[in-house]
Amino acid sequence: MILGTAWGLSNGATVALSVLLAFAFGYTFTFLPLLRSGMALRSALAVAFAADTASITLMEIVDNAIMLVIPGAMGAGLDEVLFWGSLALSLVLAGAAAFPLNRFLIQRGQGHALAHAEHSH
Repeated sequence: MILGTAWGLSNGATVALSVLLAFAFGYTFTFLPLLRSGMALRSALAVAFAADTASITLMEIVDNAIMLVIPGAMGAGLDEVLFWGSLALSLVLAGAAAFPLNRFLIQRGQGHALAHAEHSH
């Protein structure tokens, strides 16, 4: 959202960029520690995709939907409280939505449980 707003992108392009970056960073933050632990590249990619896809997808749906439904949020500038307040609210609500999903998946040995089982501590 911040980059799209700073660069003056359309709402669609801003949402697309934020979704792309969310998946890129989300997968990377899971993938790199797995790779560093000695896991093979293909296995690390598979675990990262399995661990994060549902959570990131849900968070992006909620986050972007909130930003799109708050009047003026997508058109607000980086120097406006409306932008930052809307973004903060959307991220908190997205995290709250993803928490029960992640808990459900972990209890069943899926989602982040797959990555946790592979991390070396």
